Amino acid sequence: MKIKSLLLISTLLLVISCTDLDLNPLSEGSSENWYSNETEISMAVNDLYRPVFWPLEDGEWTDDYTRRQALTPITSATINGEWETLQNLWLNSYKTIARANTILLNLDKVSEILPPATIDKFAGNAHFVRAAQYAKLIFYYGDVVFYTNIIDIDEAFTLSRTSKAEVLAAIYADYDAAASKLPIAYGNAENKLATKGAALAMKARIALAMGDWAIARDAAKACMDLGIYELYPDYGELFLAKTKNPKELVFGLPRSKEFGVLWEMVNYYLPRNVGGFGGSIAPSWDLFHSFLCTDGLPIDKSPLYNPQKPFKNRDPRCTATIVEFGTPWLGFIYEPHPDSLKVLNVNTGQRVKNNDTRGNQQYASFNGLVWKKFADESWLPDFKAENDKMFMRYADVLLMYAEAKIELNEIDQSVLDAINKVRARAYKVSYTATSSYPAVGTGSQSQLRTTVRVERRMEFAHEGLRYQDIIRWKIAEKVLNQDIYGMLDVAALRTKIVKPGLWFFPMTPAIDENGSPNLLPMYEAGLIKLLADRQFDASKQYLWPIPTKEILINKNLIQNPGY
Repeated sequence: MKIKSLLLISTLLLVISCTDLDLNPLSEGSSENWYSNETEISMAVNDLYRPVFWPLEDGEWTDDYTRRQALTPITSATINGEWETLQNLWLNSYKTIARANTILLNLDKVSEILPPATIDKFAGNAHFVRAAQYAKLIFYYGDVVFYTNIIDIDEAFTLSRTSKAEVLAAIYADYDAAASKLPIAYGNAENKLATKGAALAMKARIALAMGDWAIARDAAKACMDLGIYELYPDYGELFLAKTKNPKELVFGLPRSKEFGVLWEMVNYYLPRNVGGFGGSIAPSWDLFHSFLCTDGLPIDKSPLYNPQKPFKNRDPRCTATIVEFGTPWLGFIYEPHPDSLKVLNVNTGQRVKNNDTRGNQQYASFNGLVWKKFADESWLPDFKAENDKMFMRYADVLLMYAEAKIELNEIDQSVLDAINKVRARAYKVSYTATSSYPAVGTGSQSQLRTTVRVERRMEFAHEGLRYQDIIRWKIAEKVLNQDIYGMLDVAALRTKIVKPGLWFFPMTPAIDENGSPNLLPMYEAGLIKLLADRQFDASKQYLWPIPTKEILINKNLIQNPGY
């Protein structure tokens, strides 16, 4: 279904859909004469992909982002059951599940009037969506309310939590059903319904999160064996708004300026010289330091790294993700140096006031960095971005396969090939051209575990996957208990950093086995500024609390420990 049709159907369904009572799990009433023909069921299936049901994770929950001196409930360890984001995720997940259940339980109404392939498409998408929503719930909350029937309000108030293991088994069954029923591809290139490959890949993701390595391996391999996905040749171009539905995209949803389905708040990512908020939401120094050098070594081990020229000799994904100093970006040379009070407007050839240095603007990026990934001139001047919302890329399938095999200690050439295909694409060379990029060779299980984790961080920065990774690797207690740092105030920056020739970084930090830097020595030497005291409470935060109102209205729901 084309974007226009999908949005129109979603709008119509919003008007005619059943109760939106603010209760969970929700009962989804249905008309006696609905679900009686292909059009009605098609509308219901397309409504399962309403954008509000498919949020991307907020990168600000992780160590990849800096928002000046602000923290989130997760990074300040203040998360509780009244957090709006947490409540909305629970609410919308159960809304979607109820809709999927209703579709599956009504397909018999059209079983004799529609061809089996059409029935399979409807059923496959409902199974896929239900699995994806339950997968999200068990990842965040652990044991959750589980049902596959149509329930009324009274029954909703009596349901208790089902064990995560039991729900996970049902998730796998739903993904298997979806994979067996869904097509490998649709005829229309704009179609964003689920496919067989999407079901396999999403099954691999939840299996990896739950530590079911063999299931993750087999599901990822089955997706790879379909032979229809390939890595987009240009990493930076892959994420631009003009790159629609590339062969690398396994599952995603469209955005459209024409129909008002947009990426919100993109001006927070953009420099002040183009009217943005100057890196209010910026890449963190933690992320910046994690990118390897072009010899494949971390910055503290590579002779190629110079902290005064930190963008040089880095993995190409570094400058595809973060704007390099002194380079053209969106019509201006980007330069946060405190003494660069004027900067070149590359379109006019004139030097103008530089609003991206704190020498002029106190709210320019607090750590000097701004995002480059996803952004281009199409976002200007109205900050309307219609980049595809990407949930699963083929690069993720490859790295999930490699990670599962590593955890199983089944290290073979297929593991190295999977990682090297992703890395070589960043260098725009074939993975077999091992002298043209820092190819990964064989190593121990622990060495390759570090390799794949660092590779994921470089590859998926700014894509909403980092939080899942640090939670499932159980490293959130380490990386989210490291403080957030930025540049000194301007006067001290000029005295302590610029004058002694230490711009941009005065030291090279040590990098740990997770690819994270230790910035504390620079802070203790008085060479950088503490922006925020980031915290993570490992005694409880690996699970979120059940929304408080759910506990209050249903005596059968027991809260997660520590909340």
